[in-house]
Amino acid sequence: MELNLPFLEKTFFLALRGVPVSLEITVLSLLFAVIPAYYMALARLYRVRIVSPVISVFISLVRGTPMVVQILIVYSLLPSLINGIAAAAGSSFNVFNAHPVLYAVIVFTIHSSVVLSEVLRASITTVDRGQLDAAYALGMTRSQAFRLVIMPQALREAVPNLGTLTVDLFKETSLSFLMTVQDITAIAKIEASYGYNYIEAYIDIFIIYLAVCSLVQLVFYAAEKIMSKKPVG
Repeated sequence: MELNLPFLEKTFFLALRGVPVSLEITVLSLLFAVIPAYYMALARLYRVRIVSPVISVFISLVRGTPMVVQILIVYSLLPSLINGIAAAAGSSFNVFNAHPVLYAVIVFTIHSSVVLSEVLRASITTVDRGQLDAAYALGMTRSQAFRLVIMPQALREAVPNLGTLTVDLFKETSLSFLMTVQDITAIAKIEASYGYNYIEAYIDIFIIYLAVCSLVQLVFYAAEKIMSKKPVG
C-alpha cells in the first residue's frame, strides 16, 4: 500500500498543535497529584488506622481498572449523576458545559496521585531512619523533618521513577480524545477520517509521541545527573 506523503506531512504539522494540550494535561495532572500523593504515601508508611486501609483499597481500584473505564466514569457517569442531583434540587447547573480538558485533568490527576504515592513511598523508605531521628534531636517537628530532611533525599532517589511516570502519563493522554479533547491523537484521527488515511495519521502520532517522550526522558536524565552531584543534606 502506497503512503499518501502529502497527507502525512500536512497532518504531522496539524497534529503538532495538539502537543501543548497534551503537555498541559500532563503537567497539571502531576502538579495536582503531588499533595494527595504525598499524604497517601505517609498514611501508608505510618499505617494510619482506618485511613491507610481506605487508601489501599482506593489504590487497588485505580490500578486495577483500565484507564478507559475511569474515563467513562468521570466523563459520563459522574457528570450525569451530578446533573441529576442538580435538576432534582431545582438548579440549572449543567456540568457538561465544563471544558473537556477539565475532565482529562481530573482523570489523570487521580491516576497520577496513585502512582506517584507509590513512587514517593518507595523513595522515602530508602532514606536512613537515622536521618529522621537526627532531625528530631535538633528540635524539628515531624512536618519539618520530612520537608527539610527526608523529602529532599527521597526526591533524589525518585527522579528516575518520576521520569517514567511523566513519560507514561504523557502517552496515556492520547486517550483524551475520548473526552473530545483536541490533543495529538484527536487531531490526527479527525484528519484521517476525511479520506480514511489512518495509516499515515498513526505514523504521525507515533513520531510525535516518540519525539516528545524522548525529550522528556533526556530532561529527567539530565536532572538525575545534576542531583547526583549535589551533596546530601
